[in-house]
Amino acid sequence: MYSISNIIIYYILAINVLTFATYGIDKWKSRNNKWRIREATLLLLAALGGSVGALVAMHLFRHKTQHKKFRYLVPLFLLLQLTLVLYLTMRSGRM
Repeated sequence: MYSISNIIIYYILAINVLTFATYGIDKWKSRNNKWRIREATLLLLAALGGSVGALVAMHLFRHKTQHKKFRYLVPLFLLLQLTLVLYLTMRSGRM
C-alpha cells in the first residue's frame, strides 16, 4: 500500500514532467505556426505543482521568459509550493 507521502511525491514528479513537456510542446507549436496551448493552461499547470518543470522549460526552451505573467507568477508559485512543503514537513514533526 502506498503512503500519502509516496502519493504526493509521485504526483509532484508527474505534474512537473507533464508541465515541462507541455511548455516544450507549446514552444514547438510556436515555431511551427500550429495551434497554441493557452497561457492560462500553462500557468495552471505551474500553479498545480509543476512550477519546477515550468521554470526549467522556460529557461531551457527560452519560452515565455519575456512575458511578465510568467516571469513573476511561476517563481511565485514555486515559492508558495516550497513554503507549503516546509510547513507540512514541520507540522508533521519530520524536520
